[in-house]
Amino acid sequence: MIKLAGIDIGNDSIKLVMDGSAEPLIVPNVVAPGYDRHILQEEDSPVKALDVMVSSPSLAQRNQRYFVGLMAVEHEDNMELEETDNKALSDQSLIVALTALAYACVTSSSYTQSGFGGADEVEYVIGTGLPVRLYAKFHEAFEQRLVGEHEVTFLSTPQLQGRRVKVAIRRAVVSIEGAAALYNLATLDSLQVRDEELYYGCIGVCEIGALTTDFPVVKRMNIDNHFSYGEQFGLSNYLDLIIRDVEDAYGYRFPSRAKLVQRVKERNFVIQMLGEGQVDIRSVVEPYFQRAATRVAELIRKRWRKYPDIQCFYVLGGGAAALKPYLQEAAGSMRLRFVNDSELQNMYGYLKVARSRTSQPALG
Repeated sequence: MIKLAGIDIGNDSIKLVMDGSAEPLIVPNVVAPGYDRHILQEEDSPVKALDVMVSSPSLAQRNQRYFVGLMAVEHEDNMELEETDNKALSDQSLIVALTALAYACVTSSSYTQSGFGGADEVEYVIGTGLPVRLYAKFHEAFEQRLVGEHEVTFLSTPQLQGRRVKVAIRRAVVSIEGAAALYNLATLDSLQVRDEELYYGCIGVCEIGALTTDFPVVKRMNIDNHFSYGEQFGLSNYLDLIIRDVEDAYGYRFPSRAKLVQRVKERNFVIQMLGEGQVDIRSVVEPYFQRAATRVAELIRKRWRKYPDIQCFYVLGGGAAALKPYLQEAAGSMRLRFVNDSELQNMYGYLKVARSRTSQPALG
């Protein structure tokens, strides 16, 4: 049976939801070189120790071992994506995405083991997306890299040691980031219209990611080719500056952006000093977030002036939740709309778009 999934291959994290599943899987888009590790006590969850060997015809190096996600976040040799990376062509993003697809399958309550030769097998149709600036030039190459047969072997991962999973992606439906999120907000799981204003109106979207910020304009659920555009900047630059300033001021080093993002999401700005002292780093974080919000608000204002037919502007994506109070202040009299679970809206939208293209009804 072919499984349907929506997967947001974000520069900061991979968000995945399988059709019929209530809980999404979120894996930081961070990898580190894998090796035989000294285990004193097994982790209490497999997702905390994704230790995998990945083989794919789309990767430059096959059969390489990696620590992925939460396990790599704390690693001294971890790798995070930079502004020069293209997620459509990124091996790192593909490694994390394939790991997530394999993990979601073998831990699914509806999964029944199949295959032969000791390997599990799963077939997928996936919905995913690219930023505005990458879509036109790279969506076909992105689709070709995803579609095909790949293999993920779990090594020291608790409860999954030695499990080999053949991940066959039969089709990849590639949408535009931000526009897919709006489609999710405008429709029910049955794909019927939930919000007529969003579905039939002219809506502006600001989708703030780690490395890109996209401004698709969607009119009656169609992308406006002339007014939609993207900026090659996101929150990562500001996060890197915060990490540097915190280290300079207090000698405390965040091992990755993902670790700092965890703190921001929890609104936990207290760090442990050497010894028993603690310090609040909010005074370091807030000026950078205010700068980011001012820049984003001005870009939205310019976009709205160029296309005054836009009825409302939604601010979405992982950066939206972090910047919300600062954006509301920077926007002044300009009203911006925010939603709960902002960073998951693209993922749910990709699932719906894939379902609509394959004419599969909603499960569950």
